[in-house]
Amino acid sequence: MYFKPLLLPLLAQVALTFTVMTVMYRKRVAEMRSKQIHPQQIRTRSRSKDLLVDSAPASDNYSNLFELPVLFYIAILLTLILMVQDSILVILAWTFVATRCVHSLIHVTYNKVMHRFAVFIFSSFVLLAFWVRLGWIIFQA
Repeated sequence: MYFKPLLLPLLAQVALTFTVMTVMYRKRVAEMRSKQIHPQQIRTRSRSKDLLVDSAPASDNYSNLFELPVLFYIAILLTLILMVQDSILVILAWTFVATRCVHSLIHVTYNKVMHRFAVFIFSSFVLLAFWVRLGWIIFQA
């Protein structure tokens, strides 16, 4: 079996995305039932934002998982294509995934903006460090 330690954080990030998607859908369906919202009433994103306020944080977090993490996915795929790997990259990858898990947990639970923002900034710097390290390795080769 072809295995690289950088595949595990990649899979963990994908699992986080599907977990948040599941949480979002469960919250959305529950909210729609409790407020008796017919699915056709939320046929556009702007309408769903107006009507589905309680499940909005989970929805927003799900969208967030297709923003900054895209750079993570690209970096991991690049390491695999170039067959580049070291322990620092592995640690940074796991740190990024862990911070994204914390970010999601904050976002879909108590949603304190400054807590979420601090974790977001930290995860951004971790991802930047990953790219700097990867660039350094590529230029050294």
